[in-house]
Amino acid sequence: MEGVQQAPVDAIDEGLYSRQLYVLGKTAMLAMSQSNVLIVGLKGLGVEIAKNVILAGVKSVTLYDRGFVEVTDLSSQFYLHMSDIGKPRAQATVHRLAELNSYVPVSVVDSDLTEAELKKYQVVVLTDAPLAEQLRVNEITHRNGIKFIAADMRGLFGSVFNDFGDAFVVTDQTGEEPVHGMVAGISAEENGLVTCLEDHRHGLEDGDYVTFHEVQGMEALNGCEPRKVTVSGPYTFKIGDTSNLGNYKTGGIFTQVKQPRTLKFAPLKESLLAPEFVFSDFAKFDRPAQLLVAFQALDAFRAKHSVLPLPRNDAHAAEVFANALAINAQSPNPVDLDEKLIKELSYQARGDLTPMAAVLGGLVAQEVLKACSGKFCPIYQHLFFDSLESLPSNSALTEQSCRPQGTRYDGIIAVFGAEFFTKLTNARQFLVGAGAIGCEMLKNWAMLGLGSGPEGYIFVTDMDTIEKSNLNRQFLFRPKDVGRLKSECAASAVEAMNPDLRSKIKSFADRVGPDTENIFGDDFWEGLTGVTNALDNVDARKYVDRRCVYYRKSLLESGTLGTKGNTQVVLPGLTESYSSSNDPPEKSIPICTLKNFPNQIEHTIQWARDIFDGLFRGPAENVNLYLTQANYINTTLKEPGTAKEVIESIHGMLVTDRPKSFEQCVAWARFKFQDYFHNQIAQLLYNFPSDAVTSTGTPFWSGPKRAPTKLVFDAEDPLHLDFIIAASNLYAFNFGLKGERDKKYFQNVLATINVPEFQPKTGVKIQVQENENVQSQSTDASELEGLVKALPSPSALAGFKLQPADFEKDDDSNFHIDFITATSNLRASNYNIAVADRLKTKFIAGKIIPAIATTTALVTGLVCLELFKIIDGKSKIEDYKNGFINLALPFFGFSEPIAAPKFKYHGDKEWTLWDRFDIHGNLTLKQLIEKFKTDYELEITMLSSGVSMLYSFFMQKAKREERLNMTILELIESISKKPVPAHVKAIVLEVCVNDRDGEDVEVPYVRIVVR
Repeated sequence: MEGVQQAPVDAIDEGLYSRQLYVLGKTAMLAMSQSNVLIVGLKGLGVEIAKNVILAGVKSVTLYDRGFVEVTDLSSQFYLHMSDIGKPRAQATVHRLAELNSYVPVSVVDSDLTEAELKKYQVVVLTDAPLAEQLRVNEITHRNGIKFIAADMRGLFGSVFNDFGDAFVVTDQTGEEPVHGMVAGISAEENGLVTCLEDHRHGLEDGDYVTFHEVQGMEALNGCEPRKVTVSGPYTFKIGDTSNLGNYKTGGIFTQVKQPRTLKFAPLKESLLAPEFVFSDFAKFDRPAQLLVAFQALDAFRAKHSVLPLPRNDAHAAEVFANALAINAQSPNPVDLDEKLIKELSYQARGDLTPMAAVLGGLVAQEVLKACSGKFCPIYQHLFFDSLESLPSNSALTEQSCRPQGTRYDGIIAVFGAEFFTKLTNARQFLVGAGAIGCEMLKNWAMLGLGSGPEGYIFVTDMDTIEKSNLNRQFLFRPKDVGRLKSECAASAVEAMNPDLRSKIKSFADRVGPDTENIFGDDFWEGLTGVTNALDNVDARKYVDRRCVYYRKSLLESGTLGTKGNTQVVLPGLTESYSSSNDPPEKSIPICTLKNFPNQIEHTIQWARDIFDGLFRGPAENVNLYLTQANYINTTLKEPGTAKEVIESIHGMLVTDRPKSFEQCVAWARFKFQDYFHNQIAQLLYNFPSDAVTSTGTPFWSGPKRAPTKLVFDAEDPLHLDFIIAASNLYAFNFGLKGERDKKYFQNVLATINVPEFQPKTGVKIQVQENENVQSQSTDASELEGLVKALPSPSALAGFKLQPADFEKDDDSNFHIDFITATSNLRASNYNIAVADRLKTKFIAGKIIPAIATTTALVTGLVCLELFKIIDGKSKIEDYKNGFINLALPFFGFSEPIAAPKFKYHGDKEWTLWDRFDIHGNLTLKQLIEKFKTDYELEITMLSSGVSMLYSFFMQKAKREERLNMTILELIESISKKPVPAHVKAIVLEVCVNDRDGEDVEVPYVRIVVR
């Protein structure tokens, strides 16, 4: 197909797919790249599935839809325009889908779906298909070993069915990294007990399998066939008979071995009689069985009348319920039917909602990827999802209010009614972030017509520009957009999807933070209906959260991590805020482990990342500061802890190691290799020989301490040469010298370099324990003075400037990841640690968050289902849901948001984080103190604004008297010595107070409107 890129069979474009590779792995993605997928039906759900599958990167996607575009299709089909009405739906869609991924050919099939045609595909997906057609196609696919998925969406209801054949092998059920750990002991007995190192939980479960390596004394366990685990405690587990394996001596690492699982799927015809369900909401445990009957009853109505029931039409709903009763009566396993539930499906049958398409489309697309790859556990076999809680309770739902109006929004009005739809169009929403979640959110909003009314508006901000790696998930962007602002491109893209949003979206390129409060000020926040975060860092989320609390605006939070996703609703006056709870801090690596005793590849990668900054960023920045700041040396000398290191780095870059040619950069790199991977290791082994013992007589090199070996440089060794090439090019970059890539060139230069023999030093102290205080060698003043005197004066280097290398993980040409990979793997070789490939190194060093479009789409759909409730004005906390999903399992979990904690003063005055003392007028300090006494019976003992202490009971009397007659505004400006910005209308103060009994009590903050 024209414009389609061809990749080698075993190659994956890591620049495009990097974030997804960390979710699925290379093996799964290669399997996907050999899979042809057929998607039948191209309304909202079908196009959402197709979009996600194409972004993921299968071999090909073929579309089948013989229908013609109708105006109602535009309710959720984001690749159709008004000008497409009357055209074949598939032909109108195919070229827009094909733009998503140049590696995936997208085509249309017009012929009948015969057995010969269906046999061309590995996976077939049916959407919006009559039950008879589902049964016909599934009979063919099951017989021919083709994976089959049927999905349907009716208003706030959705269904999914899988049939992956008689023997579908799941290679990895969870996608979690295999557990591994270090062994402290293994008993020789009938059911051998493995003990882990102290304070290292094994993380295994009963039924897991493990193998071993590096065990001494029971060598037969090394590389053994996986042994089944029985957990006996958090630090111990049993592995079966070890009685004939000898006696354990020392060492050993266990590694979990994932076992494949084979699933037998029943075809749809059989499954309808004996269904297996995956529950999407455990609070609705009785619904799946009922909805299985209800969807069949709805299909019977369509088969009879050739149309779906009219919205809120009681006669049609009664017929659907009668069908359900008849089908249920013939079932071998009849269930209790809820008439209201069945009729609600009939009422909403013509509903077409983008958020529901996003939820089901993300879910089904992930099932397609499972079918292609065997990665993760598929839905077995039916899943039903509904969000009836999203129906409005404060707007009319009648046949009249839900009747079609001949517009693109009829699919929305059919569910929510015209009155609620008007509220939706007049909402004023602020979207913070236009990345993966932001793109999906804007698409959903555009299709819903959100903000398109006379009072409505959408604001979106994102300071980032588009990179190639974004294109795999951020589907509003195309290769031509790389380098442009995300917010502008995203806004333009959704305006094209729904022209009603033209002049209704304002994009910003500003970070939302304290430094932009002149842009996002009081008027801006107070004019919003609500806020939605689409951010990827906690600090920014917390700032937006604080703004929402201050302005009492609802906040919708969401995030993804691979196949996992979460949503949170923050409601003024009802719930806790996002900042009310914190994730546990990341576990840090002890310094002594990083510097001298690594035992995992993560340790060597972090060490290499630190070395990168210490060689190519920090010294160059120090030189530039020295050359541009007149008092830089004097300031540095006042910092005794870092002065020597900083001045030595400047001296090295400008005197001893300043290269005049690239050859000198190569020599510099060769000496660094010798220092890091030979000399430092030799010094460590000189201090602690391989046979050293501790004061208690145990071997020093045992447990987590691995005895290292020196590396001898070999210019023919690819890993050694990779280090030299990357290091010398990065050093040349610092100095603006032209680099080189030819390996022969490097080998020729290296042959001319003489490296002096290393002699270990006596008296060198090496830190062994984390809490051990090892004093660095002292530097006398004369030594530092000598270094400073040897520096060329800044005036002699006028115009000279170094280029610091700021770490950038996604540029494959800049040598950054090359250097860290080579450096980490060389250190791993020192310590006999298994090396990591470039992709894994990039993941760890770049702290990359795994991401895939399927999870992103689903999470934004869930967020919008909560947004409907906010716009409706639901006021009970139990009306809302926080969600957690894991598409790998698959798992859905929903819970009520946590209520805001309540506090009291005076015994009966309740308050939460949403409360404050609102005071109008630029009062004097004295007036404020008196107001608190009179109005609130509280005595102010301390008053502060930010870091400025305005008043305290222990303040000197003269100072206190002076401040009492100053206005709050004057007081703040006087103490902070800077004016309060003109855009600030209100001042926030923190108070410490005593209650009427003289007891210190906690109270809300104070907000004083001064302008």
